[in-house]
Amino acid sequence: MARVDYSELSRVIASLTEGETDTVALMATLACEIHHADDRFDWTGFYRVVAPEVLKIGPYQGGHGCLVIPFVRGVCGACARTGEAQIVADVEAFPGHIACSSSTRSELVLPVRNGAGVLLGVLDIDSDRAVAFDEADAGALQAILDRVFEDCAE
Repeated sequence: MARVDYSELSRVIASLTEGETDTVALMATLACEIHHADDRFDWTGFYRVVAPEVLKIGPYQGGHGCLVIPFVRGVCGACARTGEAQIVADVEAFPGHIACSSSTRSELVLPVRNGAGVLLGVLDIDSDRAVAFDEADAGALQAILDRVFEDCAE
């Protein structure tokens, strides 16, 4: 499979999510579409903000994930804490990495915010390949997230 065509993925996601504002429904749809768009993506899912400084697993595709991640731990926690994309070429080199799957080699985590800027959660994509993600992946996926979740409530 070739690398994901982000313009096509964006078009498909826009058509599937048009008019929808339910956060969990949107997360489920995006997890499925993103996961199946590129064979680099071994685990694709969302962790939702459920309490102050706490993420809980949401809709995902792939094997099991960690159920709860505090903002102070791991790549997902770093993204939630800083509000910045985390592109991790080698998870073993990331301080405090949480190994939910022993096969994960690299990771991309992006903040998910609504139009008011409220953090709803994070999108986590794991790969069993080292150095699987780059700024182009982060930018294209962030643009999709920003558009899709713009009208969601907290």
